[in-house]
Amino acid sequence: MSEMKLGPGGIPNWLEPNVRFCSRCGAALRYGPIVGEERDRLACGACGFIFYVNPRLVVTTLPITERGEVMLIRRGIAPGYNMWAQPGGFLEIDETVIEAAIRETLEETGLRVEPIRIVGIYSRVEAAVVVVAYEARIVGGKPMTTPESLETRPFAPDQIPWPEIAFQTSAQALRDWVMSVRPDLTLPDPVTIRRDFGA
Repeated sequence: MSEMKLGPGGIPNWLEPNVRFCSRCGAALRYGPIVGEERDRLACGACGFIFYVNPRLVVTTLPITERGEVMLIRRGIAPGYNMWAQPGGFLEIDETVIEAAIRETLEETGLRVEPIRIVGIYSRVEAAVVVVAYEARIVGGKPMTTPESLETRPFAPDQIPWPEIAFQTSAQALRDWVMSVRPDLTLPDPVTIRRDFGA
């Protein structure tokens, strides 16, 4: 289990204001022991509904150029504004993980990609996310700026701007990818790049 501190409602403080009331009947949720559950939970005393707080799924790609460079975006939105990350975002309810990876990459970079392998799956408990990172082949489009990206550009494995990587999960995915293509490089520990926001 994580060492993350939880608020009095058993969930991260930043999430608590969004889950105060039952989505079925509108009564207040209470945190505590529930018969048949192994841990305390948020539940509705009026109708018995148990509110399970689960992480959100983020799908990302590492788009790779023909020259073996990875395309990163300089983020144009918070969290991580003006820092580098791979393109990605939240899985929508009506799409597969692969569809989300393709859509998010196109939205944030202008590039059409074909995901070819999972680089890794990374948990970030304090952000309540699980991040899936795919290595992807670029099959079309042109790099461009978007409302979510100030810049889209390629980086060789030995040129990744580690101090400017926005998220610990991005650093982990990039590190795992670089280790698979350039195991000779000395790489930073992703924990040393940890940020106080986002995924």
